[in-house]
Order: sequence, then structure tokens, then C-alpha cells
Amino acid sequence: MSATAPTAPFTPESVAATRPTGEVDNRAAYISFGLAYVLGHGAAAVSQGATPLLDMPGWLPLTLLGIGLAAGTVNATIAAGRAQRAATNPDDILSGKLLGAAWVVAFAALFLAITGLTSTLGMPDLQSTLWPTGSGLIVGLLYLAEGAARRNLLHYSLGAWLALTSTTALFLDDPGLYWVLTIAGGGAYALAAILERRRLATS
Repeated sequence: MSATAPTAPFTPESVAATRPTGEVDNRAAYISFGLAYVLGHGAAAVSQGATPLLDMPGWLPLTLLGIGLAAGTVNATIAAGRAQRAATNPDDILSGKLLGAAWVVAFAALFLAITGLTSTLGMPDLQSTLWPTGSGLIVGLLYLAEGAARRNLLHYSLGAWLALTSTTALFLDDPGLYWVLTIAGGGAYALAAILERRRLATS
């Protein structure tokens, strides 16, 4: 009777070793963007419209949104950098660099588009509509690209949801537009943060 080779013990280290290199933990970015949606869009939802629930200065919702988007972009870039450092395949390293740079390029292009459009039309107030919906579209499209490149179905699905709900909100007037972004966007980020923890635990 031949001897059977001993089986390696099942340990957390052995589970971690089976994870694909370059795996990204998106929870910090999800939470940052989620807070931007809830605080920024939520503030706009309760302070705008014909009968606002609260009286707030017009700059406050956009400022809260901008701070949250900046934090989310930084966290997303950091996560991409960690994945890049963990990757060993040259193609994965290049993809990580390109995806990280895409965030800067995309938001720079959005800034130029919104600034140029509102200046040309002479409608600066339009920024309060274009920034919330435009940033949601940009983030959604970036998530689609990242999800496809990293084969992350959760990230891809969140991107599709954000892109579609952000542009659908354009059909609504104030404050309905902001309520859609707050509930649909903020809720999606909260759910994604929960599911991301489970995804990482089982990957």
C-alpha cells in the first residue's frame, strides 16, 4: 500500500495565497463616494425646489459633493496603486497605471466640459445640475472600465447603475434630481461596500 502525501493544513495564510495578485479593496472609495452622494446630493435635495425643507447657502451642497468626490478619487487611486504594486504581470501593471491616470484625465475633461458649456451658454447656474449628474456618469464609466479590466462583476455592476441613474436623473427637476442621486447612488454605494467585504472574504 503506497504512502499518501500529507495534506497542507488549511490556514488563513493559505487562503490569502490563493487570492489573485492585484486584487483591489474598494471599500474606502465606496464609502467616500457614498458619503459624497448622501451629504452633497442630500443637502441639495432638502434645500432646493419650490418648497425647500431647509434653508442652506447655495454653495454648501456643491462643496460637500466636491469634498466627497475628491476623497473618493484619492482612495480609488490609492487602491489602484496597491493593486499595481501587488501585480507581477507586466500587462496588469500597465493596466493599473492607465486606469489610475484615467481618473485624473476624466475629471479634468469633465471640469473643462462643464466650465466651457456654462460659459458659452451664459448659464452658470447650470453647473449645479451638470456637476452631480456628470460626475456620476464619469465615475460610472470608470467603474465599468475597471470592472472589465479586473474581472470584478460587483465593480462593473455598480458602474452601470451609477451611469444609468445619473443620466436618468436629468429628466427630473429640482429637487427630484437630487433625491434620485441621493437614494439610488448613496444606497448603491452602501450596498456595494457591504458586498465588497464578502467578495474579498471569498476571493
